[in-house]
Amino acid sequence: MSAPARAFTMRHVQLLRALFAAVAALMITFSSDHSAAVGLAVFSGFALVTALVHILAAWLVLPAGSRWAAILLAVVSVIAGMASGVPVWRTDDMFFIVLITWGVLNGGLELLAGIRARRAGGALATDAITVGALGLLLAVVLLLIPSGFVQEYTIEKAGTFQLSGIILGVGMFGGYAAIVAVFLGIAGLTPKRADADDVAPAPENDAAPVEHGGER
Repeated sequence: MSAPARAFTMRHVQLLRALFAAVAALMITFSSDHSAAVGLAVFSGFALVTALVHILAAWLVLPAGSRWAAILLAVVSVIAGMASGVPVWRTDDMFFIVLITWGVLNGGLELLAGIRARRAGGALATDAITVGALGLLLAVVLLLIPSGFVQEYTIEKAGTFQLSGIILGVGMFGGYAAIVAVFLGIAGLTPKRADADDVAPAPENDAAPVEHGGER
């Protein structure tokens, strides 16, 4: 008989991460307020639920020797999520500090895990490398936004508006979340060799041998 398939696989991990990233992207996109308070509130929820997914992956999916990356990613996201969840800390500077630090640590860890998985022939190495690189890219982009940046612009018949560094920063996080959601969503809906490995192949000689009568 074949071994039972796992109820929770890496495909589910990818789809859950894609779902939570999509929710974060939609909340940023459809919010007219791109302040640090809103950005950190959305990021806090995103980081904490993503940490939960990493914990589930380490507990239910990954083999013993491969759990270190998921556990470290969960720890980093929990710390970042809790720090950004304190209302009095939700300032412009705190937004950039938390997201840049999280992007470097989280992106670096996932990139490293993907590189190690590729060397070992892991089927999901490319996904980890891509998402890790996106996290590092987010950190770099946020670092390039000038501190205290403010730019006024005028739209005819609409009025004068102000573009600030925090608006750009929150928008960049929303863009990052949208890209991750699309990428992991496609990856989760694509058949993977890792899912096939969850089900052990049935032995060829399961059936009892048929005895044939012979000449006496």
